[in-house]
Amino acid sequence: MIEIKLISPEDTYKIRRVILRKNIPLSEKSEGDFDKDTFHLGAFIEGELISVATLIKNESSFFEGSQYRLRGMATSENYQGKGLGKKLILKAEEILKERKVDVLWFNARIVALEFYKKLGYKIIGEEFDIQFIGTHYTMSKKFKNV
Repeated sequence: MIEIKLISPEDTYKIRRVILRKNIPLSEKSEGDFDKDTFHLGAFIEGELISVATLIKNESSFFEGSQYRLRGMATSENYQGKGLGKKLILKAEEILKERKVDVLWFNARIVALEFYKKLGYKIIGEEFDIQFIGTHYTMSKKFKNV
């Protein structure tokens, strides 16, 4: 059974380091990890943390209204492609809608574009390179808050 719950910033670091920072000289820590509006989600299977996502209140000039940014989303290698990331995103969207957030945006790696497109996210702007990590696109989804 998959359980999605809030976790601490430190809980995200091991998976971030292994999956997102493997063999590159960048920290697994993100600016904003400890901000009061930031929240971190973890997907657990039988009590083991398998997948993580961080949502940081962060504005981009591309958008208007209340905004959050997805950072550090990663799933342990043996569990990739099994729907954990989708469950994390859907839970994050639920929380963001409760908070009356207008837009969720992030910088997506090329390998993740199709995953996010299937969840309704759109590419904004041109591709760009992040040193040590590779080519990215900014992606976003606007929410219809009532």
